[in-house]
Amino acid sequence: MANDIPIACSLGAGELQRRLATIAEIGASSLLSRAMHGNSHLLRFRQDPATRRQLEGIIAAEAACCAFLDLSLREDEGELIVLIAAPEDAQALADGFADAFSAMAA
Repeated sequence: MANDIPIACSLGAGELQRRLATIAEIGASSLLSRAMHGNSHLLRFRQDPATRRQLEGIIAAEAACCAFLDLSLREDEGELIVLIAAPEDAQALADGFADAFSAMAA
């Protein structure tokens, strides 16, 4: 991850609220568990085509607006795994992004 990537989100307030609502809906319908793996968040989701498409969309959208986040999607043991990492000075933002998937459960 390059250190010269600005730690800033390019979304406006309204766009951000819509994005967070979408993330919370995906989490409410498909999130199975979450844990820390070192300084990274490891989120496990139900594996189905709709969830995969939604997660791929979120990861692509976040790559465009929050390039400092390191996001990946893979399959493991019948589940979809999203790994969220960030530079040390953006860890709180990565934490908030991971928390957004659990927002409707709170």
